[in-house]
Amino acid sequence: MLRLRLAAALVALGLGQSAAALSLVQAYQTALANDPIFASARAQYTAGLEQLPQARSALLPFVTAGASATYNDTRTRFTNQLPRRNVYTDDYGYQLVLSQPLFDWTSWQTYEAAKLGVTLTELGLQYAHQDLMLRVAQTYFDVLAAQDVLTALEAERSAIGEQLQSARRNFEIGTATITDTYEAQARFDLNSAQLLQAENSLQVRRAALEKIIGEPAGTLSVLPAGTPAPPPQPAQAQAWLERAETDNLGVVQAQIQTALASKQVDIARSAHYPQVDLVGTFGQADNRYRPETAQAAQGISDGRARNTASSIGVQVSIPLYTGGYVSSRVREEAAREQAARYDYEDARREAVRATREAFLGVNTGLAQIRALEAAETSSRQALQANLTGYEVGVRINLDVLNAQQQLYATQRDLAAARYNTLLAGLRLKAAAGQLAEDDIDALNRLLRPASEVDTRPPPPPRPLVR
Repeated sequence: MLRLRLAAALVALGLGQSAAALSLVQAYQTALANDPIFASARAQYTAGLEQLPQARSALLPFVTAGASATYNDTRTRFTNQLPRRNVYTDDYGYQLVLSQPLFDWTSWQTYEAAKLGVTLTELGLQYAHQDLMLRVAQTYFDVLAAQDVLTALEAERSAIGEQLQSARRNFEIGTATITDTYEAQARFDLNSAQLLQAENSLQVRRAALEKIIGEPAGTLSVLPAGTPAPPPQPAQAQAWLERAETDNLGVVQAQIQTALASKQVDIARSAHYPQVDLVGTFGQADNRYRPETAQAAQGISDGRARNTASSIGVQVSIPLYTGGYVSSRVREEAAREQAARYDYEDARREAVRATREAFLGVNTGLAQIRALEAAETSSRQALQANLTGYEVGVRINLDVLNAQQQLYATQRDLAAARYNTLLAGLRLKAAAGQLAEDDIDALNRLLRPASEVDTRPPPPPRPLVR
């Protein structure tokens, strides 16, 4: 990381040294440490683990202690001429209470529900981890795709510029009309507008990647032209669909949520059951009283008393009538359980749909890559033929411009198809619950540092002066 920052600083100072390429694995590892969404998920996971000790505490002994200190001023006045009597007392005491649940079905079921809650928390972290891998790969390849679009438009600009110069020379020597020059100029101006949009798109997509990794992205590794996209393994759609129905994280979460909803029904129903507790107490109280001086002369003197008490026993609490509250809670939780079952079925169907869509996306992408590779070859040949026809006078300047546009559009579509196919492969594994860090590493091995790869498209045939 220090090397990346140092290299970026050297570039900023204009020392002409290039920054080390940021690989896909490096971007992912940096995002693990810096992405705020994943950091929030980790914090939620840590918080969710506390459900279990909190639920377990209701099954363990409760010990409480209390103490008191009281000053009493008692003044008695008689109506039969007896002297009044004032007594001042000080009371001190403390008490220990131990309570151990012997039978508390609500607490037991709550403890079992907490185990399911912890499992849901763990699944939530797994889902955040999977989502991070997809987001990093998506934004990383978005930047590469934007770079390819910009590179192709720059190459197209160069080709149009040469065609524009050729049209001007031909007009000057009288072998072409001014129309050819206007057409080439119009294409050149349109390309300039497209270049501005492509540069803006590259900056936006780079910013999206930097938001995830939390630092400047620098130079990225690139996908060399002709790198084959891996086909899905296994190659049968049914195998992927079967995995999705059992291993998809959304399906597993829905299964756990259904089991948790069933536990909530048991918890609500347990409010009908008795609760048995073992309760023990121990306490001590000191009492001291002090009469006034006149009363002391009459034989009433200071006194002190100490009381010690202890007890142990079993307490049984049986709910007899709660106004229909418990029955209403049972009906409510039963309805929620039914809703959870429907949610599980929806999650299962969605997993199957997403897996089928991703599987088709990979296979369609592979076929599209082959078709676009053939189209690129054909477009290059068509451009060569149009240039030759323009030279001998059977093709016009507009034909050449159209052929150039078709070639570079095909190159942009081919680059996009390659990235989309690789991303579809990741989404397929995610939908089937099989996505892991090894898959990110496998994609990273397809990439190469930009300094080792010539990302410029092959130059088109040069226009000739007629």
